Amino acid sequence: MLTLNKVSALTEDQARETLERILWPNGPVCPHCGAVENVTRLQGKAHRPGVFQCNNCHGQFTVTVGTIFEDSHIPLRKWLMAFALLCSAKKGISALQLQRELDIGSYRTAWHLAHRIRHAMSQEPLAGLLRGTVEVDETYVGGKPRPEPGQPRNAKRGRGTKNTPVVALVERDGRVHAHKIDRVDGATLKGAIRENVDRKAWIMTDELSVYRGIGTEFAGGHETLNHSAGEYARGDTYTNTAESFFALLKRGAIGSFHHVSKQHLNRYCDEFSFRWDHRRVTDSERTQTAIEQTRGKRLSYRQPIGRPPKSD
Repeated sequence: MLTLNKVSALTEDQARETLERILWPNGPVCPHCGAVENVTRLQGKAHRPGVFQCNNCHGQFTVTVGTIFEDSHIPLRKWLMAFALLCSAKKGISALQLQRELDIGSYRTAWHLAHRIRHAMSQEPLAGLLRGTVEVDETYVGGKPRPEPGQPRNAKRGRGTKNTPVVALVERDGRVHAHKIDRVDGATLKGAIRENVDRKAWIMTDELSVYRGIGTEFAGGHETLNHSAGEYARGDTYTNTAESFFALLKRGAIGSFHHVSKQHLNRYCDEFSFRWDHRRVTDSERTQTAIEQTRGKRLSYRQPIGRPPKSD
């Protein structure tokens, strides 16, 4: 069980063995040549724990090579605890909170750790097109906007704010694809639908005119709701599922992170999309799936940003 309580009780050796069981269910795999046979665990004081040698390519490796854990000085036990925290926190958890909970030396280290876990949570390119009934909606994310001097505190919400637009395409009772967009226009939103949705699907949106005409490209057609006139559901036609996803994302942006920069917004979308896609399993199962997705993924400190922000 990969609950926070269980993981926090592990020794460092037990944490490494847990990671080996998850990433190598059928035995060690050489990350250099892909060999699964003729691999030897190196023993003795001359070798640090967990080192293997491939007798095919003669390369040495541990379970962390070729994953987001590679070259990290954070103990694996704390890595597993961080995975358990991010996979169970419905509204996310800030880097400052991770730093406090896991007793990590610096904010920068906790921030990079969190982004590496979000990178592991990212969807595979071949995850498959969304099918059936697909709800499409857009919103603006970035945190609670600060009013300009002399403006009321509730000024500039939605279009016209400095926050970043995000589109979400939600498979009814299924998966979600969410990512930031540069513009809320027909080319962008229709392009997102064409790229992520199966052509047999039934599309649901609000009355925004930029979606007009997309129904002719999909066998199920296109239904719209007039939100400005107070219409939020008409039989099976609604976008409430997409709005529920956005509610979680926005509560995280405002309540947990306080501010999410445009540069890193897609990583937060990956995090919330991952938890959404695996919402019907236990926290422990969700954590194991996220760890399994670390295979073949690296994220150096320079990739997210040259310098961490003052907040998430």
